[in-house]
Amino acid sequence: MDRHLFFDLDRTLWDFDKNSENALKSIFQSTQSIHHLPSFHKFHQTYKDVNANLWKKYGKGKISKDELRITRFQKTFLKFGLNNKELNQHFEDEYIRISPLQTELFPNTIETLEALKKEGYSMHIITNGFKEVQLTKLSNSNLKPFFNIIVSSEEIDINKPDIRIFQHAMTLANATPNHSVMIGDDMNIDVLGAERAGMFGIHFDPKKDLRRKSNDFRIRNINELPELLPWIFNKN
Repeated sequence: MDRHLFFDLDRTLWDFDKNSENALKSIFQSTQSIHHLPSFHKFHQTYKDVNANLWKKYGKGKISKDELRITRFQKTFLKFGLNNKELNQHFEDEYIRISPLQTELFPNTIETLEALKKEGYSMHIITNGFKEVQLTKLSNSNLKPFFNIIVSSEEIDINKPDIRIFQHAMTLANATPNHSVMIGDDMNIDVLGAERAGMFGIHFDPKKDLRRKSNDFRIRNINELPELLPWIFNKN
């Protein structure tokens, strides 16, 4: 029996929050004295709020990739009374360059993927991130060899949780819904989206942000997968 695992990347395997903070801190520290920037903590909290709001709009198709990239630092600095195009562009260029090179993964990621590969699972990526950025992350973090199919929403102009991106990925992987499991950190975008496409969804929730329901599967550590997956596939 073919068994296919589809993973989200950011905040599921690749620790987006740690990697983003490390990249931003490096840029901030090299620029702070020149532009009299606020404390990094204030800047970072503001940026996270601005960026999260823009990503929600991008996910709903309300703004483009270019608009997201152009405005995220602009809107952040405007909240501190800074309107400097050169500063905005510098942060954007450096963030795009430095962030994907970061390599922080969630605990036990590599070991678990190695175990799953040995057990014969076919593994793939479905991400709402930008294609070139995600490929860089996968390569620099030594994740790319584990995955057969890598689907980004940017390639097909369809974002999760639209069922068509899951269907597209399954078609490329020659997988059927009842032999496919999606693992991701976002209950609505990853898990429920996949389940609407007929797949089985597993919620990666390391911080226990959501309450457990009686009818869902949730893991706190990626190393819980090898024990859980046989039960799911036998059930299907």
